[in-house]
Amino acid sequence: MNDTYDASHITVLEGLQPVRERPAMYIGSTDTRGLHHLVYEVVDNSIDEALAGACNSIWVILNKDGSVTVTDNGRGIPVDTMQKNNKSALEIVLTVLHAGGKFDKSTYQVSGGLHGVGVSVVNALSNWLGATVYREGYIYEMGFERGKMTKPLQKREETLQELLDRYRRWYGGKASFRGGDRKEFLEKFASRMSGTVISFSPDDSIFETTKFDYDVLAHRMRELAFLNSGIRIEIRDERTGDADTFMYEGGIAEYVRYLNSGAQTTHPDVIYLGKRDEENLVEVDVALQYVNSYSEQVFSYVNSVNTREGGTHLEGFRSAITRAINNSARKNNLVKDSSLSIRGDDVREGLTAIISVKVANPQFEGQTKMRLGNSNVRGIVDSLVYQSLSEYFEENPKVLSAIVEKAIAAARAREAARNARELARRKSTLESSGLPGKLADCSERDPKKSEIYIVEGDSAGGSAKQGRDRKFQAILPLRGKILNVEKATPHKILKNAEIQALVSAIGTGIGEQFDPEKARYHQVILMTDADVDGAHIRTLLLTFFFRYMKRLIEEGYVYIAQPPLFRISKGKQERYVFREDEMKTVVEELGEKGVSVQRYKGLGEMNAEQLWNTTMDPEQRVLKQVTIEDASYANEIFEKLMGEDVNARRDFIKRHSQEVRNLDV
Repeated sequence: MNDTYDASHITVLEGLQPVRERPAMYIGSTDTRGLHHLVYEVVDNSIDEALAGACNSIWVILNKDGSVTVTDNGRGIPVDTMQKNNKSALEIVLTVLHAGGKFDKSTYQVSGGLHGVGVSVVNALSNWLGATVYREGYIYEMGFERGKMTKPLQKREETLQELLDRYRRWYGGKASFRGGDRKEFLEKFASRMSGTVISFSPDDSIFETTKFDYDVLAHRMRELAFLNSGIRIEIRDERTGDADTFMYEGGIAEYVRYLNSGAQTTHPDVIYLGKRDEENLVEVDVALQYVNSYSEQVFSYVNSVNTREGGTHLEGFRSAITRAINNSARKNNLVKDSSLSIRGDDVREGLTAIISVKVANPQFEGQTKMRLGNSNVRGIVDSLVYQSLSEYFEENPKVLSAIVEKAIAAARAREAARNARELARRKSTLESSGLPGKLADCSERDPKKSEIYIVEGDSAGGSAKQGRDRKFQAILPLRGKILNVEKATPHKILKNAEIQALVSAIGTGIGEQFDPEKARYHQVILMTDADVDGAHIRTLLLTFFFRYMKRLIEEGYVYIAQPPLFRISKGKQERYVFREDEMKTVVEELGEKGVSVQRYKGLGEMNAEQLWNTTMDPEQRVLKQVTIEDASYANEIFEKLMGEDVNARRDFIKRHSQEVRNLDV
């Protein structure tokens, strides 16, 4: 070790180099979530143009070569020279962190990409990026490779034919132009011919995968179209031919109707509330509707950014809706039982709501903007929503009556289920009373060092109990398939023996009573067979965790075990593999003569030693951590796969049937 430590050891990262050195600091991760975040950053810039009233169309194309092209008909990124830097504004925007128009409130009153690192970060993390700007009849182009300029700014005049072709491409040739003069065309259509095109190919040396998922991107584009009424967003996948166009004049009210499509609603109309606080420059839009369901669907946004961890705007909304319903119910004498208390979780049962706020200076917690921190927004949202909702209830007493009746039913069900909920509470880390008898607990008392395997079936549970390390590994075998909580009442769910065992063993409580501090294990591992039944059981478990223990997932405690699919042996050599193509490769490596291949149909086919070596040994096992990238998208998938709408489930299966590998029928 060199004891000398002086100025020569200090490294200064310049330009976009810090992004390439620490990409997760800027986009959250380098997995598929971070990959798709690149597209969101570019599209957010176009949305900001739309919020400024300068753009009404956005096009997203997934190209055959794996790159992405995002086009908008906004004002076009400025290309004139910035005197301070002696570089074009376009180059600065694409190569300098914290550079852009978002910090000048005369340019953008509100913006989603507030941090100003969006496109420059995309540039830094791409093999190549090309920018084309259309302004005042001229085309400006620049090119980059891994953040470094390879093609300086070039300017040329756009010909009349190019203008006509682009007009038809953008607007479908709906307007005719009979003249033959370029100047005449520009005079007539100049306001519609500016725009920006960003094309990029993600750097495969940085990202775990560079394959974009059309469904994930299409969901986000639909979401943006809902949140910004009147904006037209087209997305097209040149690899598969998939294409969608999203445009919703009804905005978030249509979003709620979309989320509730196929559900039985408590009241027919979506309640829309729109208010603006002029003094604080905060705009609040809320749309809500109740359905005859037991789960809550509430999604919050700030400047079109999905704040999936909520924040002060969501807190203000929850406070307002609870007060408005309670006060209006008492005012109209709708609660006959004076001993009955209607709480926040009661009024949110079956609620579908979108909360969208636009804030001039949002304070996001974290670069990926998952939670709003502005303290004043809580009071503003609370006041505006309470006032508007109270007025709505005065004018619509039948809707109020239906909602209060549902809340009262929820409160009574909560009281009836109170004893069952108590089973989910952990009395003490040292007490085993109240724990399920089938649980084989570990001796370790520190939750951070403890893990529990939720195992399918008694046979696999027996092998797991024999093969585990008793010091830190607990085993909870489940019998058969647990209840589908997407279709069941909370009372029925909490009476289910398998679910009682599950929540008792984990110890956190569920729903509103969830307390991560009471978790008895910081690794909850789902271990099911590698077949269709195993996948179904795993999906049922994930549905339960998502609906009733979501914070367990958000805290990063839930994992999926990856048992091997094949055991390959030749003489004393033994290999375990997880995929069929991997099996064929290993067989070829070992030489086909004398090679034995065993395909595991279930965990019960492995003895205790094999299960430990392949699936439970921390030194050798493979675990997949369960995360929630987009709560509204996850909610949509769970509803399709586990809900009542058979047609939606069939369409989903048809669409994705070709993607299924190793299907065991």
